[in-house]
Amino acid sequence: MDHHCPWVNNCVGEGNQKYFILFTLYICLISIHSVYMSVMHIVTCLKADWKDCTHYNPAAQTVFLIFLMFEGILFGIFTAIMCGSQLYAVCTDETGIESLKNEVPTWEQKTKWRSLQETFGSVFSIHWFNPFINPVIPQVSDIEGILYTV
Repeated sequence: MDHHCPWVNNCVGEGNQKYFILFTLYICLISIHSVYMSVMHIVTCLKADWKDCTHYNPAAQTVFLIFLMFEGILFGIFTAIMCGSQLYAVCTDETGIESLKNEVPTWEQKTKWRSLQETFGSVFSIHWFNPFINPVIPQVSDIEGILYTV
């Protein structure tokens, strides 16, 4: 287990880390998109002098758009940090709890690429970014050791 996430009401660990990383990545991208769309809407309305731009008055719409941009920026920053920290945990083959405890690894640490493959799937493809496809764990040879799934 890496940590308990109240957003998904579940613990994040080896079995669902791909889905949590994708969740934070997509929320971050949607937040960036909402900020972009808000800015474009303001620019479009300013060019048209707010005529035929909305059902609401310009002052109310400006407040709504500023609130949306503020929320998009906050969520974007927060989820980018969460996504980055989870990718860092995958690449270092260490959970957040192990990192906080400064534990010395008693296990053989995998390479970054091997850890990414075990999290997202063996062959890099578009399936890495699809949350509806389970990752295919690569086969482990006798030389590399035994892979235990939890």
